[in-house]
Amino acid sequence: MSSPDEPVLRRRLGLFDTVTLGLGSMIGAGIFVAMAPAAAAAGTGMLIGLAVAAVVAVCNAMSSARLAALYPQSGGTYVYGRERLNPFWGHTAGWSFIVGKTASCAAMALTVGSYVWPAYANAVAVASVVALTAVGYAGIQRSATLTRIIVALVLALLATVVVVVLGFGSAETSRLALGDDVSAYGVLQAAGLLFFAFAGYARIATLGEEVRDPARTIPRAVGLALAIALVVYAVVAVAVLAQLGSAGLGSAAAPLSEAVQAAGFPELSPVVSVGAAVAATGALLALLLGVSRTTLAMARDHYLPHALAAVHPRHGTPHHAELAVGAVVAVVAALVDVRAAIGFSSFGVLLYYAIANASAWTLTASLGARVVPAIGLIGCLTMAFTLPLTSVLAGAAVVLIGMMAYLTSGRHRHGV
Repeated sequence: MSSPDEPVLRRRLGLFDTVTLGLGSMIGAGIFVAMAPAAAAAGTGMLIGLAVAAVVAVCNAMSSARLAALYPQSGGTYVYGRERLNPFWGHTAGWSFIVGKTASCAAMALTVGSYVWPAYANAVAVASVVALTAVGYAGIQRSATLTRIIVALVLALLATVVVVVLGFGSAETSRLALGDDVSAYGVLQAAGLLFFAFAGYARIATLGEEVRDPARTIPRAVGLALAIALVVYAVVAVAVLAQLGSAGLGSAAAPLSEAVQAAGFPELSPVVSVGAAVAATGALLALLLGVSRTTLAMARDHYLPHALAAVHPRHGTPHHAELAVGAVVAVVAALVDVRAAIGFSSFGVLLYYAIANASAWTLTASLGARVVPAIGLIGCLTMAFTLPLTSVLAGAAVVLIGMMAYLTSGRHRHGV
């Protein structure tokens, strides 16, 4: 447990900024990155996978909102697992979140690089991480303002893509019909990959210490951000799938760009590419904020170097944690493949939410109130272990390393 005289973060975020930061993590990640591998996995069943991911995401959001209102601290499920279950599961949640979201950060940085300057994608990715780490270091309010601008631009672009494809393209409803290529395993794998896109509401919970009136603001922000993201994903996914078909979408390197080209508007392709880079930038900024806050919480409890628990006296930010996270992400962004990073990230984050649902289960003895966390828990574990095998093996290995580190540290013998 952290000491009562630890420096705390400043509560500067209202409902609008909190919703915006959640949307910044979701809008862009799945739209520009996750739809193609999901379509490759599920074929014409991709929309069912999207629905499954959405149901589990709603359950996770409801569980997380209830917990965040009770424990308005930085750290999210790391705190909930520690308080409601035991320190081992809290540590496992925090570790899963950090490694999973580090992979997410790298994927978003590489998305920026691949759209801005494909020939030097890794260099651009590293530069974007450095720049956004500096923004986060300067203060949460500046981060929220930049994310607000990015979200507005991306929503406008996505609306344009939908209008062009559905209004002027060759979209056909027959391409939405289920074919012989649909399997339960493929649908679940697609759901796990698409969950990568919905997990942005975790940023809201991890920023709990910086939200004003968290007991009221966090549940509302989680619900609003997720509802908006669900509508956006559903509309865009239907439009692009109806235009390209599952085979075309599954093989697309840049699905939205290819959709507007197929609709007869190739001049919009560069605009979509810029929008993808902007969206990934917004997601990367929000992700860096969330990972650094969980790092702060674990450093306070000495599971990570305690120097990472420092809070900047003027900016009120966890500046050591932000610099450390930025450095690690920059290194990873130079080495990983985007699609592999998505699977690895999904595995870690699904385990994180499984622990969140297990924590929410303990809040009440009412069977009716336990339905939501039960669905969330089962859904998270099922999707995690139906991801591509390489993602499951790599993710499980890294999570096990974190578990062993905790068990051999000696801290578990003291209940901390």
